[in-house]
Amino acid sequence: MATKLGKLLTEQRNPNSMNLDSDSIRDILEIINHEDQLIAKCVAEQMDDIEQATDLVDKAFQQDGRLIYVGAGSSGRLAVLDASEIPPTYNASPDRVQGFIAGGDTALRTAVEGAEDYPEDGRKLMDEIGICSSDVVMGIATSGVTPFVLGSLERARELRASTVFFTCADRSHIDIDVDVLISVPVGPEVVTGSTRMKSGTATKMVLNMISTTAMIKRGKVYENLMVDLKATNVKLEDRARRIISTITSCSYEEASDLLASADNYVKVALVMYKSNAAAEESRLYLDRFDGNVRQAVAEIEKTST
Repeated sequence: MATKLGKLLTEQRNPNSMNLDSDSIRDILEIINHEDQLIAKCVAEQMDDIEQATDLVDKAFQQDGRLIYVGAGSSGRLAVLDASEIPPTYNASPDRVQGFIAGGDTALRTAVEGAEDYPEDGRKLMDEIGICSSDVVMGIATSGVTPFVLGSLERARELRASTVFFTCADRSHIDIDVDVLISVPVGPEVVTGSTRMKSGTATKMVLNMISTTAMIKRGKVYENLMVDLKATNVKLEDRARRIISTITSCSYEEASDLLASADNYVKVALVMYKSNAAAEESRLYLDRFDGNVRQAVAEIEKTST
């Protein structure tokens, strides 16, 4: 097993950082920065697969399904991070995108040694959270061999969920039955085997792309503004007023009044402004278009001409 693991791309030595321990602080920083600049190109080369994965997630959301991330170590922490940012950013249910890490929530702060080594734990997780055919399960294993993740994906397929596997290993070394394989081989790490670095950055980039695009397609964004937020603190209240003012060209003070009348929901305030309707009527109007502001506004403008 040790020999096999030693052949993984993520375990190879990087020729550009062979003298790392004797380099100056500036040299080390420049080596890391240079290697990081290679990541975006590696991600761009896998755009077809990332698009396919995002399409699966979009279709799942249309059926009220979920996106479930599963990972271990750094991959699991990034999975939980991405999922946890969705509710406050897009006013989505915490159930819609969920992240799970081998070893449970304890492993988010403290390494749970050996937790990733048991595929049966991954299989058990899929049963515990009730995976079904309308869900997408995305396993994240930068090395490509994490048993917990592979067990999760195997069980997810048995439960007829759509499956995606993200790895930074070369796809020619991956033998797993999934709907979409995203392989982003960023090459050896600056510090050999430290996949929290380049591999972690690639993971964060791809998860951001998939979850953000899926939320946009669910009408959570109008133009490039996050209109599906509910203003629950001072910063969000200010952002909400500025969004309303930007889209409608009304004053900041008028936007504040609209927001208050809409119970602090930006989308409702926008439809109220466009339709001159009350908050409840505007909310029902939005529901007709599954919360899509652009479609709702277009219909209002069409019927008012």
